[in-house]
Amino acid sequence: MYEAVVIGSGPAGLNAALYLKRAGKNVIVIEKEYEGTGQIVQSICVENYLGFQPLSGEELGERFRRHVLSEYVPILEDEVTEIIHKDTWHVILLSGKTVEAETLIYAAGASPRKLGISGEETYQGKGMSYCAYCDGSLYKGKDTAVIGGGDTALDDAMYLSELCRKVYLIHRRAEFKGNEAAVEILKKKENVEFILETSVREIKGQKRLEEILLDNGKKISVTGLFVAIGSLPAADLIEKYVQRDENGYVIAGEDGLTSSSGLFVAGDVRTKKLRQVITAVSDGANAAASAIHYLKFCRKR
Repeated sequence: MYEAVVIGSGPAGLNAALYLKRAGKNVIVIEKEYEGTGQIVQSICVENYLGFQPLSGEELGERFRRHVLSEYVPILEDEVTEIIHKDTWHVILLSGKTVEAETLIYAAGASPRKLGISGEETYQGKGMSYCAYCDGSLYKGKDTAVIGGGDTALDDAMYLSELCRKVYLIHRRAEFKGNEAAVEILKKKENVEFILETSVREIKGQKRLEEILLDNGKKISVTGLFVAIGSLPAADLIEKYVQRDENGYVIAGEDGLTSSSGLFVAGDVRTKKLRQVITAVSDGANAAASAIHYLKFCRKR
């Protein structure tokens, strides 16, 4: 039996495992993807991770993975099919194996909600992104578009308006769901244009994204497209052990504490404002610290 099992080998899960190992705990990481490092691999270029010169998300993720492996933390590549809590946590795997641990750190992350239109898969990482704060700096002085009507879309448009020559904010409805004050600020920006009651039908280009086709037949020339229509947290496996908000995120603070004893969450799966590599890494450290405290003071002897 392990003292801790970490589900997910993105930045949150890997850093949690590193902190646990450095504290002398017997820990294992379970990841369903081959040499997976989470959503970070989708970032074309990471320019805002402290201490690192710009590098691809894939390279940064590999550095995280190598660091953890250098500390002899086992990473088991298998898919979790069920999680059962008795006196301890039992993680049932697709292979038929069961991993048992005293604590569980759940860092399975979230995936961006897709548009489901022609060209979306082709141009992901080639002009299309799901994270303006991750990739926005690549489009300084260029024309871009944001799709969405919630707070994230408004925040993305605000951020890009300080970098880009032009920002189109495209929303399928007549009114925005997000903060009205932000909408009013964006209305006054000369380089921001609202396109309402309209959806994107197709993404086109040669080697990279060049234009988007709207459902009203119009075409817009852009080099960057940012999709901000929400994310899908991968929290179903622990649904019966936690509380979730209206969007499905696990309700937990920076300490990663959930409503179940010995269960902690870290990274994009939990409720928080900013979902970035730096906050995921921080989450992992905090969740590990909470698990270490639990193992020292709260576990059954």
